[in-house]
Amino acid sequence: MKLFQPVDMTKDDPVKSIMIFTIPMLIGNVAQQLYNTVDSIIVGRFVGDNALAAVGSAGPILNLMLVLFMGIATGAGIMVAQYYGAQLRKELSKTIGTCITLTLIASLFIMIVGPLITRPLLHLLNTPESILDWCYNYLFIIFLGISGGGLYNILSGVLRGLGDSVSALIYLLVATFLNIILDYVFVANFGLGVAGVALATILAQFVSAALCVWKLTRMQEIFDLKKEYLVPKKKYTSKLIRLGLPSGVTQAIFSMSMIVVQSLTNSFGELFIAANVIVMRIDGFVMLPAFSFGSAMTTYAGQNIGAGKMDRVIEGARKGTLAAMSISAVLTALIILFGRNLMSIFTETQELIDLSYRMMRILAPGYIVMEVTQCLSGIMRGAGDTVTPMWISILSSVLLRIPLAYGLVALSKTPSLPQGNCAMMFISMLISWSCGALMTFVMYRRGKWKSKAIVA
Repeated sequence: MKLFQPVDMTKDDPVKSIMIFTIPMLIGNVAQQLYNTVDSIIVGRFVGDNALAAVGSAGPILNLMLVLFMGIATGAGIMVAQYYGAQLRKELSKTIGTCITLTLIASLFIMIVGPLITRPLLHLLNTPESILDWCYNYLFIIFLGISGGGLYNILSGVLRGLGDSVSALIYLLVATFLNIILDYVFVANFGLGVAGVALATILAQFVSAALCVWKLTRMQEIFDLKKEYLVPKKKYTSKLIRLGLPSGVTQAIFSMSMIVVQSLTNSFGELFIAANVIVMRIDGFVMLPAFSFGSAMTTYAGQNIGAGKMDRVIEGARKGTLAAMSISAVLTALIILFGRNLMSIFTETQELIDLSYRMMRILAPGYIVMEVTQCLSGIMRGAGDTVTPMWISILSSVLLRIPLAYGLVALSKTPSLPQGNCAMMFISMLISWSCGALMTFVMYRRGKWKSKAIVA
């Protein structure tokens, strides 16, 4: 079926190509959000609040260890897209083979190092003793089976680089459905608790990884999956690291900055903490179009730059960004109109609903400007410039957002608000998003990213 074949994004209308690629990714991202949400619901309902807290507390450590895979996946997607667009079969084959081997090496590293550093890190994060063992058991199982998730993330990135976002979506949906079933069986029927959730996750990921491998073995008309190509070559390994490392570093720094800001959030008390959780849960879904368009733009730019069609890249960047902003404008309007209804899904406490809605209204316009950041950053990454988006992200999310949040809160302190105005937390986020979009637009217009292609 053509639906499951690689898409050549160097032809047809740019917006059509981008939208065809974006929609499956958007559905997949929604499925991923539901994947995590169902995990939380099942463990919370059948095991208890402490088990739910244990799975949540394991998140920062797991995300830290996954930085390796994020880096490889980013580099892989860019290189595959450019080589595919340039129709360089041998280079494409060597890149995919190198990606597979590096993923297995990274998995082995995490399998060994992960369990050794988990307990010390849990103590460092002041994890309560009541859930520490559960956290450790969960992470221990995840780390032992990390190769499944690693291979899926990298190989689905390869498929997307080839323009096939539909197969990656189907395999994710299979994993999501299987994970839900296994969660229920292991937790509700077998009583395995937190360990059951971890076991269900790694089994589902192994299935999705196996499906990706199966798909790649059936694409011999595009590239060769031979043994000699599985031996990492310095040329391709160095390119993967150069392209992928900035994205991995960005994610690690961003996660650490969120922890720093969390301490300020906690100072406003339980009601605001709960409101922040509600807003961030909704934010997770509203941000999906921006992330999906950003990934689509990376593949689009990579293929067209590989094919030497820079004028088409510029046209797609303009039209694709406008389309993404239009979609986010509609979502922003829906949030403002129906925000209270969304908040009431999470709680029946009217005070909490009102506070969450006020914070969400502050943040809502930011989703439109985030489309500029994600789309144009995607274009730059697709061209091979992953360093510029990294610095913009660090400047806006860390060097600007953290001092701004603490500074605005301090300036808003009054006798009636001794802790300051909690709204400043979200105002600082909106300002940092807007500045990030402005910096991204300026760097895109400067055009230095045009000279970063790995394909001559």
